[in-house]
Amino acid sequence: MRIRHALAGFALATCLVLPTELMASSKMDATLSQRHKFDIAPQPLSSALRQLSTQSGVRILFPYDEVASIRSRRVQGWLSTEDALERLLAGTALKHSEAGVGVIALAVPANRTVAHRSPLAVQLAQVGVAGASAAPVAMAPADGDDASAPIIVTGTRQTTRTVAESLAPIDVLSARDLEASGKQSVRDLLGTLVPSINVSNSGAGASFAVKTLSLRGLAGDQLLVLVNGKRRHNTATLFINGTTQNGQSPPDLDLIPSSAIERIEVLRDGASAQYGSDAIAGVVNILLKNDASGSASFLGGATADGGGEQGRFQISKGFGVGDGGHVHFTLDAFLQGRTYRSAPNPGQFYARVGQLYSSATGALDPREATVDRDVNRGGQPQVSGINFAYDLSLPVSDQVELYLFGTASRRHSDAWLTYRFPDAPNNIPELFPNGYSPHLHIYDEDFQTAAGLRGDLSDTFHYDLSSSFSRNWVKYRESSVINASLGPASPTDMYIGAVTSKEWTTNLDLQKTVDLGLAEPLLVALGAEYRWNGYAIGAGDPVSYIDGEYRSTTGPNAGVLRTSGSQGVTGFPLSSAGKWSRDNWSAYLNLEQQVVEGFEVALAGRHEDYSDFGTTDTGKASVRIEPVRGLALRGTASTGFRAPTLQQQHYSSASTINVGGVLLPVSALPVDSAAAVALGATALKPEKSRNLSAGIVLTPTPRLNITVDAYQIKIRDRILLSETLQGPLVRSVLAAAGITSSAGGFYFSNAADTRTRGLDVVSTWRAGLGDWGNALFSLSANFNKTVFTHVDAVPPVLANSQLVLIGRSKQGDFTKGTPRDKFIANILWTKGPASLNLRATRYGKVTMVHPTTPSLDAEIDPKVIFDLELGMELRKGIKLTAGANNLFNSYPDKLPTLLQGNGFSLYNQYSPYGTSGGFYYGRLNFEF
Repeated sequence: MRIRHALAGFALATCLVLPTELMASSKMDATLSQRHKFDIAPQPLSSALRQLSTQSGVRILFPYDEVASIRSRRVQGWLSTEDALERLLAGTALKHSEAGVGVIALAVPANRTVAHRSPLAVQLAQVGVAGASAAPVAMAPADGDDASAPIIVTGTRQTTRTVAESLAPIDVLSARDLEASGKQSVRDLLGTLVPSINVSNSGAGASFAVKTLSLRGLAGDQLLVLVNGKRRHNTATLFINGTTQNGQSPPDLDLIPSSAIERIEVLRDGASAQYGSDAIAGVVNILLKNDASGSASFLGGATADGGGEQGRFQISKGFGVGDGGHVHFTLDAFLQGRTYRSAPNPGQFYARVGQLYSSATGALDPREATVDRDVNRGGQPQVSGINFAYDLSLPVSDQVELYLFGTASRRHSDAWLTYRFPDAPNNIPELFPNGYSPHLHIYDEDFQTAAGLRGDLSDTFHYDLSSSFSRNWVKYRESSVINASLGPASPTDMYIGAVTSKEWTTNLDLQKTVDLGLAEPLLVALGAEYRWNGYAIGAGDPVSYIDGEYRSTTGPNAGVLRTSGSQGVTGFPLSSAGKWSRDNWSAYLNLEQQVVEGFEVALAGRHEDYSDFGTTDTGKASVRIEPVRGLALRGTASTGFRAPTLQQQHYSSASTINVGGVLLPVSALPVDSAAAVALGATALKPEKSRNLSAGIVLTPTPRLNITVDAYQIKIRDRILLSETLQGPLVRSVLAAAGITSSAGGFYFSNAADTRTRGLDVVSTWRAGLGDWGNALFSLSANFNKTVFTHVDAVPPVLANSQLVLIGRSKQGDFTKGTPRDKFIANILWTKGPASLNLRATRYGKVTMVHPTTPSLDAEIDPKVIFDLELGMELRKGIKLTAGANNLFNSYPDKLPTLLQGNGFSLYNQYSPYGTSGGFYYGRLNFEF
């Protein structure tokens, strides 16, 4: 007998059961009559029963030997537990009966011959079947006891695979995990719970409204985001004035309400061959709720040092529709107050006595000694908005289901930009005698909707035809601002312009199982995808970008030509406005085969054809070997591909940013613009990657799961934003292109290759503490290092002026800008109505690398951040929670004075845990 069969007989493998935190009904008939949304694919009956238990919340006991050789039929739709169970058991001799409160037992009639069972397996049976006519059964370990039980759908076309059985490393975060994390947005949830994910909290100018994720140290748009397995659209905003994630336009995860999520699956492995462009680092698949549950929550909180007040209301409810259909709605309304975390401004407010403002000689104005220097307003922006999500399915026939899901959002974000001095040439004293800080407003309108038909042509042939459309529209406005080149006639409130991105994706996915006489049938999945992308830039009001050529005749700036365009963020000029689009189609083939018990292989291949970049082919091979139960080895090798986004190709703007401690007006130059070409830019190419990973999975007991995965990711022709180019050459090139408001510029290039190596460790242990309740202990870590293996020669036009394209600062963003290591230790304890969640996260050292001067590199020392949440269920369905994110109010290191931009940026913006300190909150939850 093969090892796997012997161990299976020895342990009497059984189905999953109700998670310990859910309550069983006190009456069995009520339990069986409750309706749930079931989606159970044809598979071995043992695993189908396991899925039914997970999806219904009912314990199921069954004799392994009697179901081991039986395959189930598909069960799908909104059904009672009894109806779903009857459909699974149709055509078998198995009968079900009550075996306890909330427990169903399966047995065979007494007149049937029962297969031989291991004596020890019989001893392991915890509950017997009521009645003398039943054969013995074994009870499955509770889901709460099984650390590797969740069924996954990401990184595989199988619908029966668990986390521990995955051929690639994957994390599964349940709705209860998300709630217990204490975080308020999907982005922060992932950064908190997944050690290989870091969050970029910094953005300047038009980028502050979007925060990005980094998986395994790679860029935000090298991580593919799916919702219900369908591609999520990217934001129209280009994160261009931030820190480590400069030049990215990833999906905006804050626009998905967290209370709409059933679970999140994070595939930590390259998957371009399976899902297409962007999946170089991995995949985040967000699965929406599709049941009849209902919940609501109210949250309020603030930071320890003032500001940052938050209020959030969420409500989510599902309903049965027709015969077997469902609809689930979620509404999320939120308000986040701003924080001020700046230092007093040490700069020169007024011109020296009798001199122009630009003069460095003469006596200081006496007002410098008494002026209020508390004028900087750097910190967390103010944000308000509303998110809506829906998920609907409706059976069209016994074999066909119609489904529809999506999200819609509106958001207003605003923040103060750097202060302009009263006598500086970028101010008009007649309008702002005490100086001013531009106030930037960003308005988002976003939606995505997907619809499709899925069903079965037979028990072994499944199809899914879908189409989705999305639109992200972002409008910019500035108040408390001027165009100094217009003089006293300048307005102080200006429309800056807008950017829009659209995406239309259509997919056909086919799956069929083919029995080749091996351990399991071969899964063959093939499909095709068509995707269209559009991007547009709308010009702002002319007063936001024109040059009025104003010169004052008297005062501290007499005769000085003023800077043109609105301060802070210059309006999009007509020359930058336009519309661009492209399309591509792709086809894929995926094969998954369990050759013998304990040995599985998978192959995937994909062909893509872009209208602007030609064709590419990617592939992936995976293998998993389980020589003995509880020990498995797995590995993957794959190639990847990512095309430049339309934003990276065409975005053009101007703003004032901190460059090495100096506030500098700069322009983002499209690679095909005259100015960029004159500075050595060439057309962008796609990135290509090669991924290798190898890991070990240990499940010595159902309560303990440990995974260790090593990886290497090589990226060729990486798309990077250049250093900020400045100097006489740059000024003359910009002036020749009609750009008079900027003193520097940057553009995208494929000028480097990188290699990332690392190690992921994830371990969980579910412990029963007897009278002290239950606890879930988890310890996870990520070790990550990126190096540049090749940097192209500097274009001659730049080299002749001693300029560098990809220098210290840009290389440092990827080699030192995220923690080299990150550890997360977590304890979730529950006892009756009480719960406690304590988490300690240690972030390794981070360095903001100075563009030119090593002595000005700014480090953030390693630090441990503690989060704590205490909960008490006041009565069934009502829970009160109090918590703290960053319990001890820790801050990152302060920047050296020379890098603070006159005190505006007091703390190092590269901090992976933000710069606002501790946040303390209370939350009231209702379940209905």
